[in-house]
Amino acid sequence: MKIYVPKVNDYVKWNKNGIIHEGWVYFVDSAYITIETGVKPKPNCEYTREEKHKFIHTLLLCYPHQWKDLTYVKSRKSVYETE
Repeated sequence: MKIYVPKVNDYVKWNKNGIIHEGWVYFVDSAYITIETGVKPKPNCEYTREEKHKFIHTLLLCYPHQWKDLTYVKSRKSVYETE
């Protein structure tokens, strides 16, 4: 069986203790990956003149010993694709 190696912009499902989490691989490092499970608009800040970040990203950490529990679903070319 071939071991899946996560890449940025892969959509994965993670069976973690019987609970299925799914989302886009957002960051990859040898120490861990992050899986983006949600995105929502960031509320306006009354103290900031110009907002640099427009969204709040919810991310899960997944360590290399847990990658065996990931299932690859699909890939996208960039973060700007909607599907």
